[in-house]
Amino acid sequence: MRTLGGEQVEEAVAGAVALLRTATDRDWRATRAGRLDWDCRYTAEHVASDLIAYAGQLAGRATEAYVPFEITLDEGTGNEDVLQVIETTGALLAAAVRTTPREVRAFHPYPFRGADREGFAAMGITEVLLHTHDIAEGLGLSYEPPAERCADLLARLFPHVRPDADPWRTLLWATGRGDLPGRAPVTEWRWRNNLVVPAERLTLQGLTPAAATDLAAGGDGGFAWIDGGPYQGTRDAAGMLVKAYETGVHRPVWGVFVLVRREDGRAVGGIGFHGVPDEQGRVEIGYDLAEAARGNGYATEGLRALTEWALGREAVTSVRATTEPENTASQAVIARAGFVRITGDGAEDGDGGEGGGQFVYELRR
Repeated sequence: MRTLGGEQVEEAVAGAVALLRTATDRDWRATRAGRLDWDCRYTAEHVASDLIAYAGQLAGRATEAYVPFEITLDEGTGNEDVLQVIETTGALLAAAVRTTPREVRAFHPYPFRGADREGFAAMGITEVLLHTHDIAEGLGLSYEPPAERCADLLARLFPHVRPDADPWRTLLWATGRGDLPGRAPVTEWRWRNNLVVPAERLTLQGLTPAAATDLAAGGDGGFAWIDGGPYQGTRDAAGMLVKAYETGVHRPVWGVFVLVRREDGRAVGGIGFHGVPDEQGRVEIGYDLAEAARGNGYATEGLRALTEWALGREAVTSVRATTEPENTASQAVIARAGFVRITGDGAEDGDGGEGGGQFVYELRR
């Protein structure tokens, strides 16, 4: 799986600085940075501020707010000096990303008040690419980062955006910096770090399109799996997520989650929604575990946690789960999670119609 880490942060910074060094003799304060209301000099300082802020969040393990500090440049700092500061803060973020364990999440406000090391790396890289574009546009320079990197960023931070043949133009459009044929202009945008739902012994970690693509292709999706994992059902669900992403209908919070053990960071299974809530507010959940993880109550714990999260959404009135009549183990999991069977084997049919030979269970708000 292509990851976004310290090396990629350094690569983005090096490319940006190399370009901007060709124009340090220009008056950056008197030149507007692209479509921004900022001048080029302030925009460059902003890049350095973002990089050190992200490094501080990871290094300080901040969980409730930003670490209360900011970067201040000395009086008389020139354009070349600002680029040195960007190089330095980029190196600090790269170091923080490399030394932060995978399971650590630090505070970031959008949209779920947290991001892991890859999320901060991705945000740092995106800040560098976008603001280098802004400065370059203002100074009349040509700048276009690698398409592969832009595709990685879209699949990590913009899971709701349908990909396009030109990832760089798509990234610019998604952040209000350009136009794409057939798509309305973007006037407001936010980062979309993945949702993580906590449980007692597990965390349910939302699968990004980037991770899903790797899982569907036979990789590990960036997770450390228990022996024998992931189960085929998780790979199949990841493949469906990728198809939804490619067609522009993926809705991240109603996607797939990986069940990760808190004690050792090992992934033990997958769980997720079959789609967004329907017009009646019903949503369906499916799940599986690697065989080595079964018999420990992980499926029940994960099902309870995701069901509770779903029923806390205004759009959801009930959660459903379906199983084959002969799958008694799954039926036991569903029953322990508090679901009631509504169709199948003489159960009283609810408003969902026939069970199609399957047992359908439901938990209402």
